[in-house]
This record gives sequence, structure tokens and C-alpha cells, in this order.
Amino acid sequence: MNAESTKTRTRVKLSFDRRLLRYIKPYRVQIAGAALLFVISSGLFLFFPIVSGQLVNSVTGNAGSLTPAQIIGVLVALFVLRAIADIFSQYLITAAGESVTLNMRLEVYRHIQSLGLGFFASRRTGELISRLASDVSVVRTALVNNIASLLSNVLTLLGSVILIVVTNWRLTLVVFFVFPFATIVARFYSRSLRPLSTQVQDRLAESNAVAEEAISGVRVVKSFGREEYEVKRFGDAANGYFMTSLKLARLRATFGPLIGLMFFFALVGILWFGSQEVMAGRLKAGDLVSFLLYGGVVASGVSTLVSAFTQFQEAAGATKRIFEILDTESNVTNLPDAVSIGVAAGRITFANVSFGYESAGDVTKVDVVHNITVDIAPGEILALVGPSGAGKSTLFNLIPRFYDPGVGTVMLDGMDLRGMTIESLRNNIAIVPQDTLLFSGSVRDNILYGKLDASPDEMMEAACAANAHQFIMELPLGYDTLVGERGVKLSGGQRQRVAIARAILKNPRILLLDEATSSLDSESEGLVQEALGRLMQGRTTIIIAHRLSTVQVAHRIAVLDKGNLVELGTHDALMALGGLYHRLYTLQFEVPDEPAITPSEETATDEDTKAATRKRRVFNPLSFRLS
Repeated sequence: MNAESTKTRTRVKLSFDRRLLRYIKPYRVQIAGAALLFVISSGLFLFFPIVSGQLVNSVTGNAGSLTPAQIIGVLVALFVLRAIADIFSQYLITAAGESVTLNMRLEVYRHIQSLGLGFFASRRTGELISRLASDVSVVRTALVNNIASLLSNVLTLLGSVILIVVTNWRLTLVVFFVFPFATIVARFYSRSLRPLSTQVQDRLAESNAVAEEAISGVRVVKSFGREEYEVKRFGDAANGYFMTSLKLARLRATFGPLIGLMFFFALVGILWFGSQEVMAGRLKAGDLVSFLLYGGVVASGVSTLVSAFTQFQEAAGATKRIFEILDTESNVTNLPDAVSIGVAAGRITFANVSFGYESAGDVTKVDVVHNITVDIAPGEILALVGPSGAGKSTLFNLIPRFYDPGVGTVMLDGMDLRGMTIESLRNNIAIVPQDTLLFSGSVRDNILYGKLDASPDEMMEAACAANAHQFIMELPLGYDTLVGERGVKLSGGQRQRVAIARAILKNPRILLLDEATSSLDSESEGLVQEALGRLMQGRTTIIIAHRLSTVQVAHRIAVLDKGNLVELGTHDALMALGGLYHRLYTLQFEVPDEPAITPSEETATDEDTKAATRKRRVFNPLSFRLS
């Protein structure tokens, strides 16, 4: 069992390595150039101990063919050449590293954008941002920055070992005595480094997610006076990251110095044994200095390898999380034989459709809508009505294929939505949601989002049709005015009209409206309703109706209850039926019986006051929103 487990881990590691090397491949020339320059730099450095030893021999009377001044000149030349090699190697490796980082981030972000809504329902935005930022940076550092220097240090280490063996093989045995112990220590620490570094990245992602949620929902935070609560929540997450980072720091802090301590003892042994060799006449003083310097190079090389090993272990955790995202498959994809459609006629058909959301950890999946069958003619306006949780939004989301039905078929013009490409399907659809999201650019950018290549005249025509042109021209910079994050600088009615202009510019065949006027004042509602009237002309329109006053424009009304289609027909037909729609409509619009006024109220009020009291009693909060 243990052998099989080891083989499995080895296969996974090799798979990770191959996938990582794929990002390096386009820049192998730059990395190879940087590695070559690193090797040249290291080779030049290998001459330093030899030349230094010759200088000592020259000073102590064991002069060679060069004078001390000439030897100093050689040292200066070596260091100048090494500096030049280091400059170009660092630039090449940095450029390659940034390129790898860019490509990896683009690939991860492109894949995230390709995933369905189900993926985002179970992931927090801050966590995904952390994967794009910190995890990719960790992988880049280990993968690119270390790989060339690792090659350089390995070659330097091998060169130094060969030279110290040539210098004095007996002294070399003292150095080699340390390696078995260093290997044991490295293996012990590696078992803790990878899981702990993974925990550090997870804690960082968690703290980022907490901060992102609080900042994006700052209005709610401040309206409830929960600033200190959010500070504490972020503090708890940040403290978790801090404590885990301290554990990793302690591990790092002991790992390198412990290896260094072993080589320090080896250095002491070299000094003692080398002095005995010099006194016995078997070794020159300059050769001992050279040997000590080479020993320092070996120790430095081992330290660098240990550091690189540590970073590779840390990168393994970050790499795993990145690949988890890249390996996540979208729940909605184009089939191999999917076709691209042109402009649709607009007939939408639900044939025995059932659907339930998947949730992590759930053993069973409960359907939210059950066996829905309805046919919507081209150009028809259908209103979806029902209590909260009836399945209106779920049915709504099946039309643009945000989700695919578990059972049954959703069709456009008689063709299964799964048989057409997602892009061509959604090119025929525009959505105006209740909670309008604008991007933090200009008004112009947000309208052009509906048609990126639209001309200025087309954009302005759309704005005029949406009753938005006038207020836009009154803004400080007109169409170039920045709207702020999520459009915070505009009122609710202004945001809705910009969203309608965006939809008009797209010129879709199918329009999905999620009660776009439910939270607006009367004046804004009138302007938005007028703009929506223009937008709906000649288009197949599905409206989620929270306020039943909006269903008057609908040709038919579909009434949902607990995921079932319980009623379907015109307003008059459903009212005559006396079912759920009649009850909901009555709750919103019919005046309840007036309670009797108590004697104390009769005494305390005159006729005008009593009339005002009766008027207030007629108010029904349900008329503002049904669900």
C-alpha cells in the first residue's frame, strides 16, 4: 500500500512538473540565455579562490609567475566581467518571469470567465483574486526565478567540489561528512514545508475574501453600523494568516541556519585539519585559503539549493490551487457539434423542464422547478408571477443557458439550446436586472458594452430611446463621466436607464426583465417604464413580475408556486379563475375592510383627521413588492 501511494504521488508530481514546464517553453531561449550567463558568472567566480590563494602564496614567499599587482588586476577583471554577466542574466530571467506570470494569469482568468454560474455560487471573489495574484506570483518565483540560478548553483557546486578534491582530497572528506546529515534534515523539513505553505496561501485567500466582501458591501456595513464588527472579522482572518505565517517563518528560520551550522562545523574541521597539513608541509598556506574559499562556495551553493528547495515546496501548494481552478469544468459548455445561429425568430419553448441546484456536500439534489411546459411565441410578452422561492429566477436563468435543465428541454425556434453555441445564443438575448450593475468606467463605456463597435450616433440613439440622453448631458463630463464602482455615482433610475440603453444598443430578439422598476421613485419609474416600452416592441420578452401592476403589458401570465406551473393565461382569465393569481392580485390592490374606530379615536380626531387616518389604513406594503 505504501509503495503504491508513493508511486501515485510521484505520478502526480511529474504531471505537475510537465504542466508547469509548459508555461516556460515559449521563453526557453531567454531562460537558457540567462542560465548560460549564470554559468559564466559562476565560472568566473570559481577563479576567485584560486587567484586569492596565489596572492597569499605570493605574499608568503611562494610566488608564482604573477606579481601581487598583476594578481589584483586579474581579480578586478574577473569581478567586472561577472557583474556584466549578472546584469544581462537578471534582466533576461526577470523578463521571462514576468511573461510567464502574465500568461498564467491570463489563462486562469480566461478559464474563470468560461465557467458557469454554479462555480461562482460556491466561490468567493476575494479567494479567486488571491489565486490570480499571490498564488501565481509564488509559482513564478519558484518556477522561473529559481530555475536558472538553480542550474548555475549546481554547476558551481560541482565545479567547487572537483577543485577542492584536486586541491586536497583529505580535506574534502571533512566536507563530505556533512552531506548525509544535511540530507536527513532537508527531508524532515520538506514534510512540513509544503502543507504549511499551502495553509498560508489559504489563510491569505480567506482574509482577502473577507476584505472584498466588506468593501463591496460597504453601504450595508455602514447602514448597520458594523464597521467594528467587520474590522474584527478581518482581524480574525488576518490573525489566522499571521499565525500560520509565523509557523512557516519558524520553519524557514531554523532550516537554513541548521544546515549552515553543519557546514560551519565542517569549516572548523577544515581549519584544524588544514593547519596540520600546512605545518606538515603537505599543503601551502595559499592553497589552504583557496580550499577555505571553495568550502565557502560549497556552503553557499548548498544554502541556495536549500532556499530553492523551500520555495519549490511552497510553490507546490500554490500550483495545486491554480490547477484546481484550471481543472474545474464548466457545467455549461458548447457541444462538439453545436452550431452558430444568426438572428433568432424568438420562439422559446420549455418542454417538461425540471432543474435543481447542486450544492457542495449535498447527497441529494432537490428540484427547484418541476416539469414546466410552456411555449412562448415570437414577440410575445410573458410575465412570471409567484411567491418568493417559486422558481421564477431559476426559469429565467435557463433561457440564456446560465444553467442547463436536469430534465427536459429548453428550445429556441424549435432547436435545443444545447445544440447551439453559447455565444450565438446570448447574442440574441439582453437582460435588464433589478439590481443594475455598471462597471467603474464612463457612461459611454457602459452603454457601448451592449455593442462594442457601435458608432457615437448609434450610442446616442440608444440613450435617447432609454430616456437617458438628457440626464447624461447634464453630468459634468457628459458621456465621459465616470460612474464609480457599480455605478455608485448615479441614482437608481439613472443606472436603470443606462442599462436599458445598453440593451437597446445590443438590439436583441429576446429580452429578459427582472422587474426593473421595483425600487424606483414615481418619476424615475415613469421614465424607465416608457423606455422599457420602446425596448419591448417586437421582441420576445419574459418579465419577472414582483409588482403585479407591471403584468398589464403582458400578453400572458405564468403563475409559479413551489416550482410548479399552476396557472397560465391572460390577466382577465386568471382573475376569473379565482386561483393563486387572483389571491396575490387581491392582496396587492384591493382595500382591506376598515377597522372600527375606538371611542378614544373619535374624541381625539376631527373629520379631516379621521379621513387621513382611513387613508393611511388603506396603504398595503405588499403593493411595493410581492416577493
